[in-house]
Amino acid sequence: MLVLWALLCLAFLGSSYGCGVPAITPALNFKQKIVNGVNAVSGSWPWQVSLQEQNGFHFCGGSLINQNWVITAAHCNVSPGRHLVVLGEYDQSSNAEPVQVRTISKIITYPGWNPNTMNNDLTLVKLSSPVQYTSRISPVCLATDNNLTQGLTCVTTGWGRTSGVANTTPARLQQVVLPLVTVYQCQQYWGSRITDAMICAGGAGASSCQGDSGGPLVCRSNNLPQTPWVQVGIVSWGTSNCNVQTPAMYTRVSKFTSWINQMVAYN
Repeated sequence: MLVLWALLCLAFLGSSYGCGVPAITPALNFKQKIVNGVNAVSGSWPWQVSLQEQNGFHFCGGSLINQNWVITAAHCNVSPGRHLVVLGEYDQSSNAEPVQVRTISKIITYPGWNPNTMNNDLTLVKLSSPVQYTSRISPVCLATDNNLTQGLTCVTTGWGRTSGVANTTPARLQQVVLPLVTVYQCQQYWGSRITDAMICAGGAGASSCQGDSGGPLVCRSNNLPQTPWVQVGIVSWGTSNCNVQTPAMYTRVSKFTSWINQMVAYN
């Protein structure tokens, strides 16, 4: 019975690249910061995408959720005519990486997106043609449960600024282990700006920063290699100077998973 179930799973996935399990294992250090950055292992976050201008300028991150779709933040203002999706990238100063580049055929922004309050900060990006899964390009799993259990290891990744005061950006993908912060704790910093469509993380000496926007906050419940990483958040907003002692805000993915699945099915 287990063999039959495994075969059904593989047939459903269409390949050996299931969601949330990198072929290249990430190396986690619990003292890492994106501000004061630390390099990720090349290829170890295979769902991470770079959203770029036509000239190669990186402006936001995103996550691959299947061969045709990426999720990112609505405030990134992705435009089908102007922007490109680059997959499989690690070092943005290298031309030798086996990246896949796609134009954008459609964007669908969540209808409740409010740029004034940053609430419901989510956009779906449809690629012009399907990506080919490789050891460096595969999808993330999406959170379906609003209740985040204690003891999760959570990581955010991106090419955003590595300093809140200087305009320095890294060539190589950065990663940081972040603690999740309860809504109550977060409201001590941000008050009524916090809604049920947001997750707080950080405030313990590490932070996302500008340019990380749209990228993933992923968690898993233990450190076993085959436990899938699940995307619980999308980098959304925080302090203007990326203060590492203040929690940053992430779009709460589980609130939108059924809408995402509907949009992907209908489009």
